[in-house]
Order: sequence, then structure tokens, then C-alpha cells
Amino acid sequence: MADGYDGKLLIAALGRYLPPGSRVLELGMGPGKDLLMLNEHYQAVGSDASAIFVERFRKLHPKLEVRQLDAVSIDTDGRYDAIYSNKVLPYLSRDELRASFKRQAQVLESNGLALHSFWYGDDVAEHQGLRFVYYREDTLRGLYEPDFEIVESKQYSEMEKDDSFYVVLRRR
Repeated sequence: MADGYDGKLLIAALGRYLPPGSRVLELGMGPGKDLLMLNEHYQAVGSDASAIFVERFRKLHPKLEVRQLDAVSIDTDGRYDAIYSNKVLPYLSRDELRASFKRQAQVLESNGLALHSFWYGDDVAEHQGLRFVYYREDTLRGLYEPDFEIVESKQYSEMEKDDSFYVVLRRR
């Protein structure tokens, strides 16, 4: 499903706030395209709930760090300057997303950043057997506060005009 898409726009947005060399955790790395780009600028650690994605990436890139983690519990004792995800959090229910934001705040350093992209809208839809929860900036706010404050939010086009948006959040 990720074929033909990458996070160049998102990584550039993160770069406006995060210095090179910072430690970044990617949630839901999938095949690892964004993780490779993140590692051009940062000390990026990839993660995915799927053992298949983790093992496949590890075989191709044994020098890069990857872990099997789900995006809700984020079961790690690592500390990061930033957390990044590209259209991973829309798979979570609103309650799961709220729990994920709480956990993200716990693994981020003081004033750490989170950059996440979402499908834009008010819908819950199923596509190829997967549930997608759509958000707008105002509906998302109630899920990340009081742990984060917004730094930047921007709507953009991925598959259709203005179908997506990203947020850059700072840990309070």
C-alpha cells in the first residue's frame, strides 16, 4: 500500500525544528523508505508492529536499528528527541490514539517533537480490510492535549487534493 509514497515533505517539515543528529523513533516503518531518509539526517530507529517488516528490513540493512513495537504501548525504555509516523496513527481508534500520545510524551526528551500525518476528514472508513480513522486539526487536538502543544499543522495532497495533513507537536 505504501508503494509510490514517501515522507520527503514530512521529513523536511521535521527538519525545520529538529537539528541533524537527533535521535528519532519512527512508528510503523513498514518497508522502511522513510526510515532510510530519516537516517540521512538523524539517528533514526525504526519500529513496526509487524515482525515481517522488521525482519525483512533488518536483513537488507543490518547496521540500522529496528524494533518490533506497536504504536500504542511503544514498549521501549529508549528516549528520543522526536517521534515520526507517516499515516500510521489513522489505523488506531481514538482511544488508542489518545493512549499513544500519552506514551509518546513519556519516551520523548524534554521539549521533544512528534510529527505525524493523517488522512483529513471526519470519517471512519474501511479499505482493503483495514480501518482508517480520519481527523482534522481540531478533532485531533483533544487527543494530544495536555501532553503536547502544536508547533505546525499543514494540509497537503497525497492521493487527492488536500486529503492529508500533518502536525508537528512539542512535548509540554
